[in-house]
Formats: sequence, C-alpha cells, structure tokens
Amino acid sequence: MSQIFVIGLGPGKPSQRTPEAEEALAQATDVIGYGPYVDRVDLPAHITRHPSDNRVELDRARHALELAEQGRCVAIVSGGDAGVFGMASALFEAIDHEPDRWSGMNVTVIPGVSAVLAAAARIGAPLGGDFCVMSLSDNLKPWETVCRRLTLAAQAGFVIALYNPRSKARPWQLGEAFEVLRQELSETVPVAFARAIGRADERLHLTDLSHADPELVDMSTLVLIGTTLTHRIERPDGQAWLYTSRSVPA
Repeated sequence: MSQIFVIGLGPGKPSQRTPEAEEALAQATDVIGYGPYVDRVDLPAHITRHPSDNRVELDRARHALELAEQGRCVAIVSGGDAGVFGMASALFEAIDHEPDRWSGMNVTVIPGVSAVLAAAARIGAPLGGDFCVMSLSDNLKPWETVCRRLTLAAQAGFVIALYNPRSKARPWQLGEAFEVLRQELSETVPVAFARAIGRADERLHLTDLSHADPELVDMSTLVLIGTTLTHRIERPDGQAWLYTSRSVPA
C-alpha cells in the first residue's frame, strides 16, 4: 500500500536520528529531499534517490504524492525536524491544493531533533524559560513582518532562535535584525552562534548583542538571542554555559 513518511533527520550526526526515523527509512522505496539532506542518508542500492534544489518544496511534495499514487513507499527527508521550517508543511499545503485527489493519502510525520534543540543542549539550557523560533528569511513573508515579529518577541521577553539567518542573497538582513533587537533589548544580553552542531564542522561562538557580528554567521548557523534572564556561567577551561532562569519576576 502507498505510504508517505515525512522524516526529520536530526541536526547532523546519525546518533541524533530517532529509531522511528530509521525504521521508516528502512521501509522506503524512494527518498525525496533537498540534495544535501538526501546525501546524508545511507541507503541500499535498490532505493531510488530524488534530490532537488532548495526552493522547490511544493514541487517536491507533489512529486512525492505522485510516487505514492503509484504504490511507492516514499520518504521525504528534512534536516532537524520536518515540521520546523521543513517539508511537512509543504506536503500538507500540496494536499490542501488538491484534497479530492490526495486527502486520503497515508501520511506519517516522523519527529526529529531540531537544530534549536541541538544547539540549546550544546550551549547549556538557554531555553529554560519561554522562547520562540523564527525564520529570518523573507522568501515567503515580507521583511516588515519579520521585523515586527522580532520587536514583539523581544518586548514579550522571549528567548529568540533564528533559523535561516544569513544567505549570500540577503547578507544584510541579520545585521538589520540585530539593530531592531537593540531597540528593545539590553546590549549585554547573551547571543550564541551555533553552527552545524553535531557535525564535523561544528562551531560555537558566544557573545552579547552589542558585539554580535553577522559576518560570523551563515545558513548553517542557528542564532540564539537571550533575555535579561539568560545568564552566562564561565568555566575553568575558558568555555561557558548559558541558561535562562525558570522564574520571571513579578
């Protein structure tokens, strides 16, 4: 019977992939996804790979649905968790466009360890209080909306985690985002740049809002901005932990 699995591969290393994800991949006849994510999966020769470019999510979702219509067992893969700026929403959007054709499809979403959770674990406990997760990309929403949400999140006291922070096509946006946040937050609040956590090229840089340098960031970096309740603990080896207090003063 046809089946679609939407699978979060975790942040990088195979040990951070869930057993449920591994079981679903073992059933697949076809694996679909952004090329680098498809490449991350070791697959037997009989499984067909369908890599594609980064900005064709709806086309990729329709392709998966068409293969499943043919009786294939399709695995759509995303980095981190597929439901966090990943392929799960694109698949359901495609189904919603043609519900008479595809609403009866067997779809199972497999959760994964998201980049924000992997980064937080590496840093300490920066998500110990309330937090929000945003994509800094304006490909699917106006930049004015991004700035308004940043302002409101900062005013609300959320720790803010930024996905898609800085690309070659839009290198200016992270710097502007920091300027927006400096209007609302103390420049001493901690900031973390967590790049490729769990992979061989992992890099972690801790700073504060006044010294946060966008040039240190690329699309593989998770940017985390703390609050006045986010504290830094210096360690004897020169490293540090960040944690956010669980208690909020009245």
